[in-house]
Amino acid sequence: MVREGFLMRLERLTYNKIKIFLTFDDLVDRGLTKDDLLSDSLKVHQLFRDMIEEASIELGFEADGPIAVEVYSLQAQGMVIIVTNSVGDLEDEEFMDEDYIEMQVTLDESKDIFYEFHSFEDVIQLSTRLKSLSIDGGRLYSFKGYFYLLLEDNLTLQTENVIAILAEFGNPATITKYRVHEYGKILFKENAMKEIYKYFIKK
Repeated sequence: MVREGFLMRLERLTYNKIKIFLTFDDLVDRGLTKDDLLSDSLKVHQLFRDMIEEASIELGFEADGPIAVEVYSLQAQGMVIIVTNSVGDLEDEEFMDEDYIEMQVTLDESKDIFYEFHSFEDVIQLSTRLKSLSIDGGRLYSFKGYFYLLLEDNLTLQTENVIAILAEFGNPATITKYRVHEYGKILFKENAMKEIYKYFIKK
């Protein structure tokens, strides 16, 4: 179950683990940058406490002990944050401080762009817009009723323009490309935008 939080999307993964998706705009609104998340500052700890409090309200997620936080950066899209309630170490005195957060930070520097679309029509219209930028590559998947476009790190200086166009038709994917690749269906293995434009737009 995924619900919209005030500045984030929340999803419960297991009884003691949740996933939080924040866009970079969300971070800016909170006065933070991507690099800030790698620091062990009071501002970062406050961010995590705010997120956990909202997760408690939205998902019933209770943080009763040390909290492990893993941060994954998605190119030009945002951050996926995995929060785990690490039960079992409650007798350790250092974990008795209510302000303590154990952070295990992993920063994914992948420059791939991975977007989700609600309809195939959105993908068709996208192919028309990207053609103007001579972007005709990509791999297209279908998974659980949605369509996912993977553009790998060969966009050079056009990244911001591409992201702006993608945002008109879809949303940053909040699941990993690995999960979609493993469990989804590949519709176009390569040159997805070129093939879709050729079959559905070009007469």
